[in-house]
Amino acid sequence: MTARRIERLSGVSGLANRYDGYIVDLWGCVHDGVRPYPGAIACLQALKSAGKRIVLLSNAPRPAPVVQAQLRDMGVEDALYDGLMTSGEFTRRLLLSRDQDATLAIAPWLASLGTKTLHIGGDHDLALFEELGLELVETPEEADFVMNTGPDERRGKTEFEPYVAALDAAAARGLPMICANPDMEVIRDGKRLICAGLLAKIYEQKNGLVHWIGKPFAAVYEPVLAMLDTPRDRVIGVGDALATDVRGAAAAGVDALWVLGGIHKEKLGDDPALAQAEADAQGLSPVASVPGLVW
Repeated sequence: MTARRIERLSGVSGLANRYDGYIVDLWGCVHDGVRPYPGAIACLQALKSAGKRIVLLSNAPRPAPVVQAQLRDMGVEDALYDGLMTSGEFTRRLLLSRDQDATLAIAPWLASLGTKTLHIGGDHDLALFEELGLELVETPEEADFVMNTGPDERRGKTEFEPYVAALDAAAARGLPMICANPDMEVIRDGKRLICAGLLAKIYEQKNGLVHWIGKPFAAVYEPVLAMLDTPRDRVIGVGDALATDVRGAAAAGVDALWVLGGIHKEKLGDDPALAQAEADAQGLSPVASVPGLVW
């Protein structure tokens, strides 16, 4: 089958008449972890002025209200979007309702997960655990499972080696892991950092069992599509990462708009030929690309 040619657009306005619902990624699309990208807020404002519905979908391993507060601090006001979902929020919802049959149909592994968890992650992610009834333990020997939210400040966020000993010990005990952020890496204020997804991938290489929650897995899109309340053929996913945003849109059965100015910028720049080759190599077909989230 011939790969779809990616339409090159200068901004989101080039396809705004084709879609009524927008699933918009945050990190690498709306902001760089510190500040909004130039034109991103104005683009959201233009979409809202055009009557479009917007739900933000992030692989942040934190509850939605925490991320919402961070967005406000960056100047991304609540009125710019209609809903917000994060991989951390979806993780919390699964764990809070794991005694319900409907939840177990989505994730049957929840029933035998246990309540003692070893947290691999920073203190800034601790809001994830509030009201879950879990006991945070210090060692793999005490734990029923591992909650992986990513690297922490104490051990560093640029190399995976400081986490290997804990991963080895957990794998030796056969502990299942929840990965609450499937991203492999992120660029924060121009610096490339590793994420929970990389630690989870290493854990799988050690024959550890990982339950992935977030993009690109289809389940996290269901509450997003419910918030959008828009026919899928009029919904588009907007994001910068092929592996999570574009692949996730395909898993959810919606089109994708690829923002080239995020995680792939260093490798691809705004070169349409390079972008096409990269998407083809991964078997993905975004309908169009834009240099950034601009109108």
